[in-house]
Amino acid sequence: MRKQLLLIAAFILALDRFTKWLVIAKIPLYHEIDIIPGVFRLTHLENTGAAFSMFADISGPWPSRLLILLSLVALVVISIFLWKIGGTRNWSALALALFLGGTLGNLWDRLFQGTVTDFLDFYLGSHHWPPFNVADSAIVVAMVLLAGQVLLGKHEVGSPG
Repeated sequence: MRKQLLLIAAFILALDRFTKWLVIAKIPLYHEIDIIPGVFRLTHLENTGAAFSMFADISGPWPSRLLILLSLVALVVISIFLWKIGGTRNWSALALALFLGGTLGNLWDRLFQGTVTDFLDFYLGSHHWPPFNVADSAIVVAMVLLAGQVLLGKHEVGSPG
């Protein structure tokens, strides 16, 4: 089961890298392509902050270094939990694999570009969700799965979830 979870994380990382590569290659920075007018567009943004552009307005080198450090700590913690529950088949294990892949995807960008490429842009009228990417999506799905486990009372490590 551990191998399957690592494959899921690797798939998320590969999908994240591929989609970001396509965006960088095909959409000039700060340009956008309407896919569903009034609802969804592809854009090309480089985010210096955390998920959904949080902390992007803080200048200087320390926010980026702090985000890299937090990502590395998260990778260690996620890896430990994955190792502990990797032999079980449950939603928590899947969530951790998604979290691992998403964290790796955004960490890759920060280490090799200094920014994270965001390109999925949803909005409805004047309400606009901050642009995000595949890695962010995987992390959000992971958090929803883990929250569901807690809310449903199935949060013990190794539970059949």
